[in-house]
Amino acid sequence: TCITSLGLYSMPAERKISSVSDCIGAMVDGSELRKVRSSSRIYHRFFLLDADMQSLRWEPSKKEPEKAKIDIKSIKEVRTGKNTDIFRTNGLYEQISEDCAFSVIYGESYDSLDLVANSADVANIWVTGLRYLISYGKHTLNMIETSWDNLRFSWLSDLFSEVDVKGNKEISLCSAVQLIKDFNRGLKNVKIELKFKELRKTHNKPGGDVTKDEFIEVFHDLCTRPEIYFLLVQFSSNKEFLDIKDLMMFLEAEQGMAQVSEDTSLEVIRNYEPSKEGQLNGWLSLDGFTNYLMSPECHIFDPHQKVVCQDMSQPLSHYYINSSHNTYLIEDQFKGPSDITGYIRALKMGCRSVELDVWDGPDGEPVVYTGHTMTSQISFRGIIEAVNKYAFIASEFPLILCLENHCSLEQQKVMFQHLKKILGEKIYTDPSNPEESYLPSPSALKGKILLKAKKLDADCNNSIGDVTDEDEGAEVSQRVRSEAGESHNITAPQKFQLSRDLSDLVTLCKSVRFKDFQTSFQSQKYWEFCSFNEVLASRCANDNPGDFVNYNKKFLARVYPSPMRIDSSNMNPQDFWKCGCQIVAMNYQTPGLMMDLNHAWFRQNGNCGYVLRPAIMREEVSYFSGNTKDSVPGVSPQLLHLKIISGQNFPKPKGSGAKGDIVDPYVYVEIHGIPADCAEKRTKTVRQNGDNPIFDESFEFQIKLPELAMVRFVVLDDDYIGDEFIGQYTIPFECLQPGFRHVPLQCLTGESLPHAWLFVHVAITNRRGGGKPHKRGLSVRKAKRNREYTTMRLLVIKAVDEVFKTATQPLKEATDLRENMQNAIVSFKELCGLSAVANFMQCILALSSYLTGADNTPLLVFNLKDQYPTIEPHSLLPEVLKKVVAAYDAMIQTSRAVMEKSDAVCERILQIQRTAMEFHDNLHSLAVKEGLKGRKLHKAVESFTWNITVLKGQADLLRHAKNEVLENLKQIHYAALSSNLYKSGTGGGAGAVSRAVASAEHRDVFPQLML
Repeated sequence: TCITSLGLYSMPAERKISSVSDCIGAMVDGSELRKVRSSSRIYHRFFLLDADMQSLRWEPSKKEPEKAKIDIKSIKEVRTGKNTDIFRTNGLYEQISEDCAFSVIYGESYDSLDLVANSADVANIWVTGLRYLISYGKHTLNMIETSWDNLRFSWLSDLFSEVDVKGNKEISLCSAVQLIKDFNRGLKNVKIELKFKELRKTHNKPGGDVTKDEFIEVFHDLCTRPEIYFLLVQFSSNKEFLDIKDLMMFLEAEQGMAQVSEDTSLEVIRNYEPSKEGQLNGWLSLDGFTNYLMSPECHIFDPHQKVVCQDMSQPLSHYYINSSHNTYLIEDQFKGPSDITGYIRALKMGCRSVELDVWDGPDGEPVVYTGHTMTSQISFRGIIEAVNKYAFIASEFPLILCLENHCSLEQQKVMFQHLKKILGEKIYTDPSNPEESYLPSPSALKGKILLKAKKLDADCNNSIGDVTDEDEGAEVSQRVRSEAGESHNITAPQKFQLSRDLSDLVTLCKSVRFKDFQTSFQSQKYWEFCSFNEVLASRCANDNPGDFVNYNKKFLARVYPSPMRIDSSNMNPQDFWKCGCQIVAMNYQTPGLMMDLNHAWFRQNGNCGYVLRPAIMREEVSYFSGNTKDSVPGVSPQLLHLKIISGQNFPKPKGSGAKGDIVDPYVYVEIHGIPADCAEKRTKTVRQNGDNPIFDESFEFQIKLPELAMVRFVVLDDDYIGDEFIGQYTIPFECLQPGFRHVPLQCLTGESLPHAWLFVHVAITNRRGGGKPHKRGLSVRKAKRNREYTTMRLLVIKAVDEVFKTATQPLKEATDLRENMQNAIVSFKELCGLSAVANFMQCILALSSYLTGADNTPLLVFNLKDQYPTIEPHSLLPEVLKKVVAAYDAMIQTSRAVMEKSDAVCERILQIQRTAMEFHDNLHSLAVKEGLKGRKLHKAVESFTWNITVLKGQADLLRHAKNEVLENLKQIHYAALSSNLYKSGTGGGAGAVSRAVASAEHRDVFPQLML
């Protein structure tokens, strides 16, 4: 339906659209469309294309039949989405589906006919057909018969001939099936064979070998993806293939690829175009385009994140660390088996913190198991040998062994011998340096194993000493007995004797008990390491989120699951990551949402087990609360636009047999992150189609802290008994690649589902790559009168408040510079018929479609002589284009203001921050002199860190705005060159855009825009 709601949608089975001929045929037959007017008026009308393809008509209408039509010749542009003033001012804007909406811009006054189809598929048919008719008129069908059909026909004919070696003009059914399966490996043999049988039945032909025409017809039916066809013609200048220039524009404007040249396009064509003719002419056919979009180059995960790409020289406490809980267990916590494979699997997956619960074993050999439970026992020595072998297979960065030592002194001696003999120099034993304030970095500790365990106090000079026991197993045992109704005593922590030898192996990770934050801030050493029960950690996160973040800037914190989780279920790691907790111990043996989040999170940064925390959680003086529901100071919220286009080869859920092989899929999109970012949305259900369901639904999310956000795609089978899991894929927000991407689905245990994909479009504000729709309200312009300015919090410490007060004016100027530019940009994008997430290359390309006069000369051109391209009209412009020129001039003017004024404003803000920081060391005593104590003193300190964070953040946002201007100017320059909309003598030629911009002529006038 045209209204966004949960419901059913399936593509019309009787018409599979895969060519312009199909589109024209559907338009001549006609469709019911909704005609949108201003206010909240929407009219149901029947639209059709005249058989002579000269005009678009609708009925019923109060107008005379000759007036209820639009001549195809008068159409200036066909615009997708809700991107006209009529749509924007309609009271039902939010309820109209972005993917079903389109507008026909026509006449000398650039009027708009705004329409909503019953499905995205129908909208695509009209948009594609009308765009072809604008380009080729009544010759449309003649134009396409000589291009794409020939490319595919010649390629498939060659394939057929290679198999038909004897020249019989027939090949075996088995060979035909294999040829089709080679192109689409997800197709089942039985489905291909069934399609051949149906074709023969239609032609009244008995079984036997397959002719070339039959082979091509079945290939066409099974291997043509309509959604990719519609995409191809959108970028192909209304041809049935992409030429080199089309492909360059697609790669740069949509896929966000930098430094695109003709050679880039030719490389794609060489790698993915199957036809000889396409290879020879530099054309990418539908089959080549499908190959490319299915290739690893177009996967959703950014390949730069597949290697270590973050700064690894910061203190260990500044990283999230991939961690396993009770690594030896492969089932539940109370009576499940233990196995050494738990360690091997975890280490191979990039885990950097594993646990050993060590007890006295038989024959004088220590064993590992959960004490006080019925879990089975494994040899300590065997585990250490496995650790030695696999510790640095997946990552070279330090491994933390969390030792819970419950052994007698005699078996502690054996533990020490095994550790020294087997691990040897890998164990880090350098004593901690009291002069330092932070732990060493992962880079400094490469190839080292850190022991996290109890350690004798510095004043103990004996070979043995008493330390407090840590016993997580006792907590589990107490919980089990409690649930069984047995009486039990909760005993205080026990003391046990620790040997000097074992103690000395512990240097950077001494286990200590957490008391409270105030005590830790005053007395905890950077090498001391606290473990938090999930319940205690949750209480700290809820009651003292700011303190928890500050604590974790310097100290390592390990969070382990509650003893209530006897079934080895997992806690949500993001509940503790948002507070900066580095080590959230997960039960690797238990698949599901929580392990999906953990695995996905640590896939970034080369899956090395370490992920650098956001800067706001690392800086010594900064304020951040993990429970914030507002924007984060200094972090620009990002707008994520996701379109779920289609799916491929969804398997039947395991263990499901009620519906046979039928799958009724739908997709959930979930955002996981800080509370302000958490959200979920779902598509409609596509009935009885798991092979190639078309969803065509767009969603938008505002992400306030992108560095902590993750996106999760979940595919489910709609069933009245209970929806069943088909597959999922989870990815950190920072790893998303913009553009048209394939998402490889994974099963419940994390393995890839063979040939199962989602096809999506990703657009993110302030990133290269494209986008279309936006949610009203997220880009609403803020007039100066209603603009909210960032203010400083009052400390009630006069000297400090006087300094912060001087920030009022520069903060106001910074906000005005950024907001004025953003408002001008949004106005320009809307007049181009695009939205907030569109980039400037797309804007200029959208304009180019109706900037050509009757004699094919441009109505206006860009003068690229100076750093700020200007628009020069070539003739009298219609009113709508005058508005575009005025909006462009306003955007350039506000962008120029950012470029010329931002450095000075930035410096004033940072100077105030530096002056305020001079009070930092004496802040406590200044507050006491002002009579502040207790809660008021705490509030003053918090306000100080808040103000410092805001000042740095506002300066960062202004610097970011300046970089954004440079990127925008570069894109305008590129697009004007590639569209031939530049003034002669200022563009450097219309060849490869990248080479033109990088030419010597532009090094002088465009120095800041070089790649």
